[in-house]
Amino acid sequence: MTSEVQMSHASSAQEPPIDSRSRPWLIVFVLGFSSLSASLMQSLVIPIQSDLPALLHTSASNTAWIVTATLLGGAIAMPVAGRLADIHGKKALLVISSMILLVGSLLAALFGSFLVVLIGRILQGLAMGYIPVAISLVQEAVPPRMVNSAIATVSATLGVGGALGLPLAAWVFEVFDWHALFWVSAILAAVMLVLSAAVLPRSTLKHPAPFDYAGAFGLSAALVAILVGVTKGNDWGWMSVPTVGIIVGGIIILALWGRYELKHAAPLVDLRTTAKLPILLTNIAALLVGFGMMTESIVIPQLLQAPTSVPHGLGQSVMATGLWMAPAGFAMLAFSPISSMLLTRFGGRITLAIGAMGVGLGYLLAVFMSDAPWKLMFVASVASAGVGVGYAAMPTLILRHVPRKEAASSVGVNALMRSMGTTISGAVMAIVLVSSTMPVPGGEGQVPTRNAFLLAFAIGAAAAFLGGVLTLFIPREGRQQPHVLECVNGS
Repeated sequence: MTSEVQMSHASSAQEPPIDSRSRPWLIVFVLGFSSLSASLMQSLVIPIQSDLPALLHTSASNTAWIVTATLLGGAIAMPVAGRLADIHGKKALLVISSMILLVGSLLAALFGSFLVVLIGRILQGLAMGYIPVAISLVQEAVPPRMVNSAIATVSATLGVGGALGLPLAAWVFEVFDWHALFWVSAILAAVMLVLSAAVLPRSTLKHPAPFDYAGAFGLSAALVAILVGVTKGNDWGWMSVPTVGIIVGGIIILALWGRYELKHAAPLVDLRTTAKLPILLTNIAALLVGFGMMTESIVIPQLLQAPTSVPHGLGQSVMATGLWMAPAGFAMLAFSPISSMLLTRFGGRITLAIGAMGVGLGYLLAVFMSDAPWKLMFVASVASAGVGVGYAAMPTLILRHVPRKEAASSVGVNALMRSMGTTISGAVMAIVLVSSTMPVPGGEGQVPTRNAFLLAFAIGAAAAFLGGVLTLFIPREGRQQPHVLECVNGS
């Protein structure tokens, strides 16, 4: 283990290329606050999703795109923003992402039409490109002794924002008008913009190259097709012509895109680097841990809100559900120092395995602890702590195995895999929960049975445990010495 840990510090053995040692924690605060603000967009409208048709004067099928649009925007933005940051510098992309979030939030806040709000939500999703660029900037902007803790803190915000967004949005909607949700995001975006422009240093690490516009378009088309098919499969029917056609079409585009990228001199994503075993397994683990994280966000709120007229219902309001879920977000952030300690002591490989196993443990406990709100709060906190540890380890592993010229784009691909995991989880959990339902006594509608909830927890646990096991097959970092040293030297 000694050689692994020694090599895990190899990439931070040099002084950072940015002379920021007099204010490193201020930089980390700005990157963390801004990433948290961007990630809040994931869950900003989830508490009011059922009210959107009336608020926007359109159908429920139309308003479903208000949530999906942000997901699609984020999926496209993460690898594209990462590549642009590697070429043109990271600060510029961070400022631009903040501006995009501000414009999107103002559009949604000022206008009440479905189309304008949809455009605003797309822009809010595109702003999530801030997060992988911020993570990649950390290793340049802080002294070596702070790299692990800083990456852990900024990485955790991707999950924390999604978790805290639920109670925050529920409270704002209950106290104010629905437009206030977007005014809050506009204020956060304005603060992001000012802080990013005024505090963040300019990176000296730029790697000028032509931007792969065809690659960006091809990847975007493939991701949109696949994600639309996955998110709409329950509505359209999984074996319907539109669902099968759009998913298969997306896979074909993705295959053609991959062939094109392998021949491109300056590809959007270097697939040869991505295919290296440490990167490949880390990205697969990212997908599985992302799957586990979304299981919590979908299943536990529905169980908490199930009416008490069914045997397993807990009868919590939307606001109360958000408050019961809030500690999970804080647990994710609170475990950042522990993540840093684990990274320093054991390296990224073992830390990621511990995080994934923690997620699995949380859902395993849920199988036996789902009959009271406080038990579900505890379960969600355990799973979220595991997510926080895992999310801290992923970019650390990525950054230690890729050349600096591909740092931001590689972290962007890893963030994309997390997002893909959450999307797939959403579809799978929806299938599981609607496959076994029961009528509400004395009321209308159906709710999932207790067995459906337990099966959902079991699937989430299995995915997380699988991610932990796969992580153990990542080669020890000590064995990657030539490549790691090449990365450290900035090739």
